[in-house]
Amino acid sequence: MFVQPTGISLLLQNSAIIARIWDYLTRQFTFGRITVSISSLILGTLVLLLTILVGRWSSALLDRRLANRRHIDPGLRYTICRLAKYVIGTIGLLVALKQAFQVDLTSIAVIFTALSVGIGFGLQYIAADIASGFILLFERPIRIGDRITIGEDEGDVDSINLRTTVVTTNDRIAIIVPNSKLVSQRVVNWSYGDPRARIAIPIGVADDSDIELVTETLIEASHDVANVLADPKPRVQFLKFGDYSLDFRLLVWTNQPRRHVQIRSDINYRIARLFRARAIRIPYPTQEFLLKGIPRDLEPSLLTDNDLADNSPTAGASPSS
Repeated sequence: MFVQPTGISLLLQNSAIIARIWDYLTRQFTFGRITVSISSLILGTLVLLLTILVGRWSSALLDRRLANRRHIDPGLRYTICRLAKYVIGTIGLLVALKQAFQVDLTSIAVIFTALSVGIGFGLQYIAADIASGFILLFERPIRIGDRITIGEDEGDVDSINLRTTVVTTNDRIAIIVPNSKLVSQRVVNWSYGDPRARIAIPIGVADDSDIELVTETLIEASHDVANVLADPKPRVQFLKFGDYSLDFRLLVWTNQPRRHVQIRSDINYRIARLFRARAIRIPYPTQEFLLKGIPRDLEPSLLTDNDLADNSPTAGASPSS
């Protein structure tokens, strides 16, 4: 005769299965001073994921709160949010390691010491970029929204990350710059400190030009140009007597230094138009060659039509009456 199992027996069987699974998940494995189990790894992973979510949420919340405070500029707001995210991430990472591997802070210090040796030999450039990222966040020589020039590249700083900085050019091209390059190399920051900047526009004119007329024309070319300040006033400097030109420099001030390329273009357009109207010439280098020892029978072939006309016997004769 077949007997149906009762509900209590099914419950006992399920409890035995659950106990067996739990025993498998909590079974600990020891590797030196590190003790790990499947359940601890799952818990550590959950703590790490929760840390990432909390870091992003808190950073976004802090950014919204600080955006209402007008006295805090966007660069400082970005720095505060980034540092808060890094602090939460570091604390969460330590807690996740402790939950996953059952290690204390001393063991974690030993692990990071061992990692630092590997970083020193194989990942020194990455370590330099990360350290430079913290320098940029704390010292703030470059901030979000600044206009910078790195070598031949120029653009606006969009973000300063842990290892790299993103710069967007006028062509909407994103340039990924390692942070160490911004710290160790020469960088022109058009937005740092005083919002005003002086723009120099060099120009050369023919050596027989009227100096006073050139000076007045350059000053007039800088008037009523967009983003050019009336105070300080534009100035003209006579730099030097060049090999084939008189070299001047027009100096103007602007409170929009990030638009210096367009300002130069606008002024150059006006200079070209005014120079053409006032017959002021921009010289170009010319070279003359003196040929010696040429056979006399080849000399006529080297002359142009104008030279032959000038050397003809009838070139200077006056018409007979």
